[in-house]
Amino acid sequence: MGQSGSEWTEGAGASPEEGGFVFCGESNHSVDSKKRVFVPKRFQQGLPMDSQGSRVAVLTRGLDGCLYLFPEKGFNRAIKRLNTEAFASKQDLRLQRLIFSVSQRITLDGSGRLLLPAKLVEMGGIGKDVVMVGVMDRVEIWSAARWAEFSAANAASDDEAGFDELEQLLSGALGTDGGRS
Repeated sequence: MGQSGSEWTEGAGASPEEGGFVFCGESNHSVDSKKRVFVPKRFQQGLPMDSQGSRVAVLTRGLDGCLYLFPEKGFNRAIKRLNTEAFASKQDLRLQRLIFSVSQRITLDGSGRLLLPAKLVEMGGIGKDVVMVGVMDRVEIWSAARWAEFSAANAASDDEAGFDELEQLLSGALGTDGGRS
């Protein structure tokens, strides 16, 4: 990847294409009785601070039954890809309502925890355990059970055909042969 962790924190909230922070990795966490969950330090580094020195982000509904945690600038870039005109098509209006009705600006507490809103907990099927997965410009928060199901259903990408597909993608993006013989 060629970038150190400190370089990745530069431009937090900028897109990975612009040299911004890249969220990656996976970690397991417990949700406490108040529906708070710790955000790993490596993910916190990609979230900007507000004027009081607290990390802030936007939490919203994601795809495949997970939640998305975006830096505010990342959320703004993501919604620009939606048609946000007031008189959009019925499908566009439906998507706007589904996204904006549950999106919330959140602040991490002094211990690096975020409070999961009840509606999003329900949508995400979140119980006691979650898995946080860094996916380029966002963190996905999955119920541990849903992540296990998703991972099992997509295990085919771990076979040789999956590696061949990945090699082709990387070769095209990097202009190399991918380093495989």
